[in-house]
Amino acid sequence: MAWNEPGGNSNNQDPWGSGGGGRRGGGGGGDQKGPPDLDEAFRKLQDSLNGMFGGRKRGGGSSSGGGGRRGGFVLVWVGLVLLLAVWLSSAIYIVDEQEQAVVLRLGKYHETVGPGLNIYFPPFDRKFQANVTRERSYSKQGQMLTEDENIIEVPLTVQYKISNLQSFVLNVDNPEASLQHATDSAVRHVVGSTAMDQVLTEGREAMAAEVKERLQRFLDNYATGILVTQVNLQSAAAPREVQEAFDDVIRAREDEQREKNQAESYANGVIPEARGQAQRMLEEASGYRDAVISRAQGEADRFTKLVAEYRKAPEVTRERLYLETIQEVMSNTSKVLVTGESGQNNLLYLPLDKMINSRSGAERSSTASVSSASTQATRLPPELDPREMRTRETR
Repeated sequence: MAWNEPGGNSNNQDPWGSGGGGRRGGGGGGDQKGPPDLDEAFRKLQDSLNGMFGGRKRGGGSSSGGGGRRGGFVLVWVGLVLLLAVWLSSAIYIVDEQEQAVVLRLGKYHETVGPGLNIYFPPFDRKFQANVTRERSYSKQGQMLTEDENIIEVPLTVQYKISNLQSFVLNVDNPEASLQHATDSAVRHVVGSTAMDQVLTEGREAMAAEVKERLQRFLDNYATGILVTQVNLQSAAAPREVQEAFDDVIRAREDEQREKNQAESYANGVIPEARGQAQRMLEEASGYRDAVISRAQGEADRFTKLVAEYRKAPEVTRERLYLETIQEVMSNTSKVLVTGESGQNNLLYLPLDKMINSRSGAERSSTASVSSASTQATRLPPELDPREMRTRETR
C-alpha cells in the first residue's frame, strides 16, 4: 500500500521522514524539517481557482479527480477568452476621415473601406490602410544631357498623393519606386529635348508642366493609383568640375547676344532711313512725272484754245502773243533801257546791287522762262511765230 493512501500510513511515516503534524521524533528524539509538499500546493491552487469561478473547495481524497477536471476546463475557457480578446483587438480597427483601407480575403480583393469603425477577419483577411489625402513629396537631382550636348545638374521635387488605393496596393509591387523611375525617365526626356539656355532661364516653367504631363501619363499606364499634383524644377547649374568653363561659355554667349543686339539696333536705325529716302525719291519722281504730264496736257489744251482764238482774230492774237513773250523775257533781265520821247538819246541802266543779290535766282528763272518761251515758240505754227509775224509786217 502506498504511503499517501488513506489508512496506509498508520505509523505516520513518509519517504521524507516527517510525521503527520510535520514533526517526527527521530532516532535521536529531536525535531526534523522536510521538503515542501508539492501536491498540497497544487491542491491549494486548484481550490483558489474553483473559489474564483464558483466551484467547491477540495474536501477529501474522494473528490480530487472531479475537481482536477473542472480546473482544467476553467483554464481552457480562460485561455479561449484571452485569445478572443486578443483577436478582437486586432480585428476591429478605425479608419480616419483622411484614410481608406483595402481588405483582401484569402489573397483576393474584397472591398475598399471608408472612414469609420470596421472589422475584418484575420488570418483570412488582410488590410492595407493609408492616408489618401496627404500630399507626399519626392526629390531628385542628377546630371543630364541637354539638346545642345551640355551637361547640367537638374534638381526637382515631385508632389503626389494616392488617388486609387486599390491600384496603389495591388497593381504594382512598389509604387513609389515606380514613381522614381518614371520621374527619371520623364525629366531626362524633357531636358534632352531642350536647349541649355531654356533649362537655365525662362524655360523651366514650361519644362515643369511638360514633365508633369509625361510623368502622369507613365503612372496611368502602370496603373499605380498615384496622382501627381505638382512638379517643381529648381535652379539648374553646371557640374562643379566644369563650372569655370561653363561660366566662360555663358559670358561668351552673352557677348554674342549683345553684339547681335547692337547690330540689330543699327540695322533698325539704318534700314528704315534708307527705305524712307528711297520712298521719298520715288514720291518725288512720281510727282515730277505727274507735273510734267499735267504741264504738257495744260500746254496742249492752251494751244488748242489759242488756235481757236487765232482763227477768230489772227491779228489781235499775234500781237498779244508777241507782247506777252517780250514781257516775260524782259521781266527776268536786270538791264533797263531808258529812251527819250523821240526815240533818241537812249540810256542803258544796270542796277548792280540787285544784280549781285539776285544773280543766281535770276539766272535760274530766266533760263526756265527762255526755255519755256523758246519751247512755246518752237511749238507754234509758222503763222503764229512772233518772228515770222515781224517779218511779215516788215514786208
